Amino acid sequence: MLRWLCWWRPPSLLRRVTVNFRHSESEAIEGVLWQQRGMWFILRDCHALKAGHVPLKMDPHEVHIPRANVAYFQVAP
Repeated sequence: MLRWLCWWRPPSLLRRVTVNFRHSESEAIEGVLWQQRGMWFILRDCHALKAGHVPLKMDPHEVHIPRANVAYFQVAP
């Protein structure tokens, strides 16, 4: 009966996003929002962004960000 809901996903999931933090207005992380597990957002293919600097590729395969540290997301079109 609810099988038709299986195709649905949140609009920002599996899209490139920029995560802005509560603690810093000049730092952010840009990547693909891969999953949302409870109180964590999981991003892949991430770059660290800092005002006035070149974006730096982050080494880990996945970056886990606590939901409490996120001010807002910017979703790329």
